[in-house]
Amino acid sequence: MGQSPSAALDRENSLSDRFSFLSSSGFISSEEFPDEIAANRDCTAEIPDECLAYVFQFLSPGDRNRCSLVCKRWLHVDGWSRHRLSLNAQSEIDAYLPSLFTRFDSVTKLVLRCSRKSISLTDDALVTISIRCKNLIWLKLRGCREITDEGMSTFAENSKNLRKLSCGSCMFGAKALNAVLDNCKNLEELSVNRLREIHDGVEPIGPGAAASSLKMICLKELVNGQSFEPLVIGSKNLKTLKIIHCLGDWDRVFQLIGNRNRNENLNFNNNNNRNCDSNSLMEIHLERLQVSDIGLSAISKCTKIENLHIVKILECSDYGLVRVAEQCKLLRKLHADGWRTNRIADEGLVAVAKHCPNLQELVLIGVNATHLSLAAIACNCLKLERLALCGIGTIGDAEVACIAAKCMALKKLCIKGCPISDIAIEALGCGCPSLMKIKVRKCRGVSGEAGEWLREQRVSMVINMDACEINGGFKASVSDGGVHEIGVEFPQVIGQVTGADASMSSNGRLSLLRSKLGHFAGRNLVACTLRRWSNSDDSFNINL
Repeated sequence: MGQSPSAALDRENSLSDRFSFLSSSGFISSEEFPDEIAANRDCTAEIPDECLAYVFQFLSPGDRNRCSLVCKRWLHVDGWSRHRLSLNAQSEIDAYLPSLFTRFDSVTKLVLRCSRKSISLTDDALVTISIRCKNLIWLKLRGCREITDEGMSTFAENSKNLRKLSCGSCMFGAKALNAVLDNCKNLEELSVNRLREIHDGVEPIGPGAAASSLKMICLKELVNGQSFEPLVIGSKNLKTLKIIHCLGDWDRVFQLIGNRNRNENLNFNNNNNRNCDSNSLMEIHLERLQVSDIGLSAISKCTKIENLHIVKILECSDYGLVRVAEQCKLLRKLHADGWRTNRIADEGLVAVAKHCPNLQELVLIGVNATHLSLAAIACNCLKLERLALCGIGTIGDAEVACIAAKCMALKKLCIKGCPISDIAIEALGCGCPSLMKIKVRKCRGVSGEAGEWLREQRVSMVINMDACEINGGFKASVSDGGVHEIGVEFPQVIGQVTGADASMSSNGRLSLLRSKLGHFAGRNLVACTLRRWSNSDDSFNINL
């Protein structure tokens, strides 16, 4: 290790000469010495450190930790090439921080997480991290309840290159966030979740020096989310806004945002800046908020919106959705969860079909959609690739047949809790030529035989159903979270496991599975694997 390539080659030639002499003299066997050479030689010695670091990038954190124990060189390479670090941020870690960041001196992304039952690191530890990590651009804090406004303020002064900050379940408040926004002029993303000190009476939170750099703001489960009003309105280049379960009336905030975007678009068009991008919002995610059609009408002034989520908002109706569809003609993704209030129905969805031809992803949950609106969407939205229909009592076989006949570009389909039958499955088997994945859950009218038939008709399609044949000739019952891969091996000769034996087993689920499938063991069934349709798809992840 540490030798030049020429020195290593000379050493190898020397050993080869010695071996030929000794073997010719009869002192040793010619079959032993080559093994000794191979065992003592470090095959990675000639690999440059940069190439070794590149290989480490493909390993999991656990594998990297094990590789760092191989030798001093690997330890050193792992240290300077490790850019992301996740630490258990308990108070005991304070004494180890200097040596820890001496080894990992190139960290750019840091996660500090502490459980509720433990005492987190303090302000002094956070300041130490800010001094040691000069290249830090991304920080995530979870459960660090001992960090105060003063500690975050000092951290912000030392970490002026910070670009992303995500904090949740912490005890600092508006003063700390204002310090970050004032000092970190390159901050692009800010995510705030359950900060207890953001309550009524706190100082407003403004954009500060990050007014031009902020592109994404996420506010979640805040008692006084309105204190972020100056920040949201003052962020000139904001592209993504997510507000989830924050108390208060948000109509006024969206009216101010809409007026600002309308004025910017007018200036943009008047100046004929065809080669420049407008600074309008492109993604808005609203969930469990007090927003009415007034707020949706204001959002429609953000005409560049491509992704809109309206989830469990009681006061939104067809009127607001129609206004959005008429103005936001670039819409590509729409998620509408009507919470079964029947306020969003055919009128709003027909407007979407008429004015938004570029729609690629549509998720409808608990809305009052019928054949009228689905037919309009299927005929006009020819680019539709992902569709989810969940908890809609008005979706039946006729509606699914319409989708199967007209949605030629559809690739992924999810139907859950709708009154469809085997007729709908047969229609899907004959239609939707581009369909790659289908998920049918909690549809009582669909039988296992229909799933078996669909699998035979569309061999390459990934099928996830409540009751369906899966390679072994038996029916699999799955939970709401999706199908889990379970590998079960049986001996060649094994009796059926009884219920009493299953209850005595230490692994209850595995024993129960064996008790249900034991009669297949007599047929030399070695293993059965339940297929899994991954719920972590980048663009179509629906956990219902």
